[in-house]
Amino acid sequence: MQKITLIVVTLFVTAFTKAQLSPAITSWLQNTTVTGTYYPKTGPVVVTPNNILVNCQSVQYTNDNVYVATKGMPAYTVGPYLDMNPNQAGDQNAIFKFPLAPTQNTGTPTGTPMGNIGVFINGVAAFDAKDGVSWKASTSAWAGGPGGGTGDGVWQRDAIVYERAGFDCAKGHPAGTNYHHHQNPSAFKFDLNVISNVCNPYDANGLYVIDSTQHSPLLGFAYDGFPIYGAYGYKNADGTGGVVRMKSGFQLRNISVRNTINGASVSAGPPINTTYPLGSCIQDYEWIAHTGQADYLDIHNGRFCITPEYPNGTYCYFATVNENWNSVYPYLIGPTFYGVFANRKVASISEPTTTYTPSTTVISEAEFYHLKITVYPNPATDLVLVQVGDLVKYDLDVQLFDALGRLVKQTQLIKGNTIAYFDAETLYSGTYFVKVSSGKVNATKRVLIQHE
Repeated sequence: MQKITLIVVTLFVTAFTKAQLSPAITSWLQNTTVTGTYYPKTGPVVVTPNNILVNCQSVQYTNDNVYVATKGMPAYTVGPYLDMNPNQAGDQNAIFKFPLAPTQNTGTPTGTPMGNIGVFINGVAAFDAKDGVSWKASTSAWAGGPGGGTGDGVWQRDAIVYERAGFDCAKGHPAGTNYHHHQNPSAFKFDLNVISNVCNPYDANGLYVIDSTQHSPLLGFAYDGFPIYGAYGYKNADGTGGVVRMKSGFQLRNISVRNTINGASVSAGPPINTTYPLGSCIQDYEWIAHTGQADYLDIHNGRFCITPEYPNGTYCYFATVNENWNSVYPYLIGPTFYGVFANRKVASISEPTTTYTPSTTVISEAEFYHLKITVYPNPATDLVLVQVGDLVKYDLDVQLFDALGRLVKQTQLIKGNTIAYFDAETLYSGTYFVKVSSGKVNATKRVLIQHE
């Protein structure tokens, strides 16, 4: 009798384990058919195919690890890079290996390096706050990066400040061919205070749209294996207190001269003036403990808490923004990792794995009706844009009908993308209807096309 009981329990545990796959397995956006697009650096505003598969191409896992194969190309159109960055996003053909049970680093924290510090769920790289340029005291100038030379490495430039002119609408750009985000990957145009006009002639697109009324989606995983979320979370670590903006614990130091870091004397940095204001260097910041204020993050820009994907709690990072939704230091992670860091890029998979295939290809009714679908401008003249105010996890069909119910145009809103659009220049003026659907669920919006 004892043997029978043991067998039943074992089978139950095995079945339960298989059914409860880690979000580190199930959260990646997969695609094997749709290829990407970009805006050229010069010339007309024309969406141009790059013939590179978007999002992630496969997810495989073992009891301990998950392997994600990706080209590193997002579903949203990339570029242009208005600082005349000579590079264009290209095929990374990468495999990343993440632990399913990441652990805290109990020793000396590891600093975030140059290059990849994480991967977003669409396979795009996450970078830290640095841009590879630092102050050189002997010449009183910046050195390093694309400009050449070597700085002192003491006072390091903030990439979000100095590279803003070169970020596309989704706040990304390439290093070589490696397209990446240093910060929250939501379009500039939908920040409450718009600090870049790069979206004006282009689609306002990105991985997701910030929503202050709900917990932000899981956006990716850091190189220590812990998840990265958007800007909003539950106020209290136990999941109570409503949804609030997660706040960085870092603030600008109260200094008038750049000659100390953490109380130690260092070589002089750039003078603090209108040319080099505080915030130009990442060493201008200090972390302050906000005891008793649960919505402030720790020195790694994260905390242990309950999230929708981790109801039992996990350590996680948040992509920090201010009250105007503009990105704030340290942006994603850092300046050090909470967990055990490793270079997650591997040449191949050297152990037996199970391939993860999403259980459904259509969105659930509850998820669909939670989407905030907007059609604009209305009236429209040359373009009809269909914006979804959330992270799109499933491909959506988007159709345009005339007033007689005739289908005149159709497209798809690809997962990991927030916008679909129709060219309206060839359509007659009049009333049209946009239908967004997935499986048996759909929503219809009215739009007026009006030519002069």
